[in-house]
Amino acid sequence: MITEQETMVSQEKFDEMVKELETLKTVRRTEIAKNLEYARSLGDLSENAEYQEARDLQAATEERIRRLEDLVKRAHILTDGKKKDIVGFGSTVIIKKDGGSDTHEYIIVGSEEADMRAHKLSHVSPLGAALMGKKKHDVFTFETPNGKQTYTIEKVA
Repeated sequence: MITEQETMVSQEKFDEMVKELETLKTVRRTEIAKNLEYARSLGDLSENAEYQEARDLQAATEERIRRLEDLVKRAHILTDGKKKDIVGFGSTVIIKKDGGSDTHEYIIVGSEEADMRAHKLSHVSPLGAALMGKKKHDVFTFETPNGKQTYTIEKVA
């Protein structure tokens, strides 16, 4: 059972987060420390733009490290245990709007992986949530800013 505190991600996304975290903790922290040391050597810190910029970068990097550590700790890695004919995590779904001829293809992913440019749709988005558990040929409706939209599932893989 997945809890609300867990973040659902694919193995690929989990590995990507771990790699980024390791890079930030080693390479990036070292670069920032060198930048801070250099900026300190320039003298008066109260009017030192390089120093302030390095401190801001350090703060942003440390925040990203904290966020990634939390995500990695809470990650629930999705396995390929999906049923081929039912929409779930990792499913590729092709849908068509009622009355339209264009189809749209999406991959259902966890919220951390969502990327509409890559057609990766979060399971908690309005469309993603409406798709979960549906089958090929199911007709479903979901709420959008322009009102209710009705679609048909053309394919689930």
